[in-house]
Amino acid sequence: MKRYLTIFLLSILPFYLYSHPWKPSHYVIIDTDGGIDDMRAITMLLASPDVRVLGITVSGGALSTGNAYIKVRSLLNSFYHEGLPAGVDLSNIYNSKELPFALQTKWGNEEGIDIKSAPDNMDVISGLLSAEKTKITFICLGSMTTAQKALRKVPLFIQQVKDIIWSADEAGYLNGFNYNIDKEASAAMLKQEIPVKIVRSMNSEQGPFYNKEFIRSIATINTPYAVKISSFFSNQTTGNHKFSYYGTDEMATVFLHYPALFVNKTTGNISESTPADPEAIRESAIRILKGETAARNQVIKEFPSDPGFYFDDINTSVNEIIRKYGIDEWTSGVLANELHRHLGTYAIIGVKMGIRAREYFNTGVDEFKAVSFAGSTPPLSCMNDGIQVSTGATPGHGLLTVRTDTVLSPAVDFTYLGRRIRISLKPEIAQKISAELKEINFIYGLDSNIYWELVRKNTIKYWREMNRHEIFNIYPPSPQVNVK
Repeated sequence: MKRYLTIFLLSILPFYLYSHPWKPSHYVIIDTDGGIDDMRAITMLLASPDVRVLGITVSGGALSTGNAYIKVRSLLNSFYHEGLPAGVDLSNIYNSKELPFALQTKWGNEEGIDIKSAPDNMDVISGLLSAEKTKITFICLGSMTTAQKALRKVPLFIQQVKDIIWSADEAGYLNGFNYNIDKEASAAMLKQEIPVKIVRSMNSEQGPFYNKEFIRSIATINTPYAVKISSFFSNQTTGNHKFSYYGTDEMATVFLHYPALFVNKTTGNISESTPADPEAIRESAIRILKGETAARNQVIKEFPSDPGFYFDDINTSVNEIIRKYGIDEWTSGVLANELHRHLGTYAIIGVKMGIRAREYFNTGVDEFKAVSFAGSTPPLSCMNDGIQVSTGATPGHGLLTVRTDTVLSPAVDFTYLGRRIRISLKPEIAQKISAELKEINFIYGLDSNIYWELVRKNTIKYWREMNRHEIFNIYPPSPQVNVK
């Protein structure tokens, strides 16, 4: 009987592997105290398509609570993840010497981040656990203060959190910095029932995590996350500090993806994992930064980026578009125009808008609902094809609705985990594109080959020149429209 059960389980395994191909393996909330290694660990987690970072909470430790929040919010904004929630321990700020600074509008930081607008950690955790039904991993890169408070104050924490990953230095958690930040919280969390997985850093005999060859390898990766990691070592302040080369919190990120690279010791509900193969861990970190932790396509293994694969009028732009806007925008643009059966400006605008929405919320595909106001009449409605391909929000998945009963415009409402934004093409750009299309239509007509040749030429130009971070307005829609 056992043999047949094993055969049955093996036979249905491929079905489960492909039944939800767009879902990442790990949904996480991160708590941080803003240290250098924290920022790099967070960057690596954001880089991985197999991880969905739902939100970040901030507490004091390596930095004061306020300064840590500014660093976290600035990091997220630099990746255009403005919609990814970041909370702060407000009780720590308003009951400490940081109070005078907290009352300043910009708190003296160059980014102009307003600490007064930051939500409290408990509100962030409670909201995310209510909205996301998947079991999550809570990653502590600093103390256990936030975890203990959430355990006491957020009823869903004990139900929704499947495990806690806690970063520790090579001395071990009982002697480590993170334990000693808040000994009371640490001791309490080691006694509760949620499994705690403690991940130690490399020891002194294994050498620094970031050696010269590893840093050079990171510098060759063309993703914003790898560029950010490289910038830590080109910065005179952080790059010259000996601690910068030791990966402490980064081990938690690698462990989440590849636990087999660590030696594990378990006692009851607590496990402690130590890096076993430094070189394999570095190689795994490279895969994470390249975004190779999950398959991005469903039929082909790798999308061709060789310019020679494409028609002559566009192959000269392939490398430039990928370099400026990333491989996701390029592949989505190619697929959208193949679906659309011609290169269309509004189809490319839809692609850029969809990628921008995914950036804003820090999501993958098929993870939010979209309501388009582009209608069903070309050329404006061509935008819907770009939205579908770039976001996975399709009518077939029940995630895309096209409104035709209202004033039509190049705008879409995107809703994710109860939060909604409207992204619209800037009016001056929409007017320019509309005027161009009307002019060539008036001169040549839709049945003319010249018309479609000019549309194709303009589409390639706009694809190359329009930066998705500059051509859209992002704002909350009318409050009279209810989120469903």
